[in-house]
Amino acid sequence: MSFPKGFLWGGATAANQYEGGYLSGGKGLAVADTLTGGDGIHNIPRKFIVEMPDGSRKEFGNRDEIPAGAKAIVDPNTYYPSHVATDFYHHWKEDIALFAEMGCNVYRLSINWTRIFPNGDDAQPNEKGLKFYEDVFRECHKYNIEPLVTIYHFDCPLHLANEYDGWVSRHTLEAFEKYVDVLFARYKGLVHYWLTINEININTNFMMNGVHEHLTNKQNAEQCRWHLFVGSAYAVKKGHEVDPTNKIGLMIAHGATYPFSCNPEDVFAELKGAEEGKWFYGDVQVRGYYPAWKVKQLERSHIELKKEAGDDTLLKEGTVDFYSFSYYSSQVFAAHPEEHGAQEGNMTRGVPNPYLKASEWGWTVDPLGLRINLNQIYDRYQIPMMVVENGLGAIDKVEADGSIHDTYRIDYMREHIQTMKDAVEIDGVPLMGYTPWGHIDLVSSRNG
Repeated sequence: MSFPKGFLWGGATAANQYEGGYLSGGKGLAVADTLTGGDGIHNIPRKFIVEMPDGSRKEFGNRDEIPAGAKAIVDPNTYYPSHVATDFYHHWKEDIALFAEMGCNVYRLSINWTRIFPNGDDAQPNEKGLKFYEDVFRECHKYNIEPLVTIYHFDCPLHLANEYDGWVSRHTLEAFEKYVDVLFARYKGLVHYWLTINEININTNFMMNGVHEHLTNKQNAEQCRWHLFVGSAYAVKKGHEVDPTNKIGLMIAHGATYPFSCNPEDVFAELKGAEEGKWFYGDVQVRGYYPAWKVKQLERSHIELKKEAGDDTLLKEGTVDFYSFSYYSSQVFAAHPEEHGAQEGNMTRGVPNPYLKASEWGWTVDPLGLRINLNQIYDRYQIPMMVVENGLGAIDKVEADGSIHDTYRIDYMREHIQTMKDAVEIDGVPLMGYTPWGHIDLVSSRNG
């Protein structure tokens, strides 16, 4: 036995980290276009240059809370890596040919919302943007490569972020629904596999969703989540209506999670951490409703979600066909984390795992955790799965001839592929595909 017939092997990119051409072909500005470069080796963070309500300018880190009324801007004297990135916009034919040469039969990419609607809420879509992706999809099919398209991948239109507080606003949700309508109508027959919202579980700040006061205003954070869930459900329902053969999945950052010890307090800490960090988002998009513990949490916090008639019904009707997730590392929870020190990775925080090594950025290397994940997800939801991101960041040495002898990355990939194979052959999990991050150079979202 081996991976199933028709298994999707390929790689993954995101428009704001790979595409470039940031104002080409009528494209508008997204929040991602206002993120500066950084330096992960010297711990220099990426940042936003922000125009404050009083007209002054101030810098904020990419995860900082930005005050209400402040607007991110593009400074002409500052370097923004996403503006050129890998320049797929001007080299897409060459790149797709390379993907085919590698043996890919799937390519996961995202559509940049502001290439279709430059402000996010324009009256009419941008034909040049629509044509660009149509050409890309047709070129993929020329090489028998299936496009796996993420509808929304960390690229909230800047206009919607600055003027409407991003996904806190119903206006942004309605603009997203219009965007979704255009995509499914235009690309019917060209795209059969879709993901709604990338890593929806780490998506409440300004960098991801244009939300200003995401830390101090819990109402804003929860309202943002609600609109994201409704938007995802709308995309699933609309995609099925336009073409019943469409397969539409969720996308969650889903690392393995462990308790620090068998102390019941540590076990309970892991239970609650996993609920908050990943299972909540899967439960809503697979089952179609908020779990009881989340309802109680909102009640205790005196948070009342602003809903419109039909939202709850839409959530139930717009459940996904498959569960896709990114897997890079695992996380350990303790009841008293201050006693053990901290370990961070992929926007998560836990305590060190004494049994595992970590990357140069503190991300634990845990191939077996991927198999554990696959088993847990299937036991919980009983739907097919796809691993749509997986990979290793490292400080690579470029040799004199331009080569990079990254045996450590090869080992990482081999070990993770082996655990997927074990999950399929031994455990019987229905795995659809694997698109590691990334099969071609792109801008690091963390380091720029």
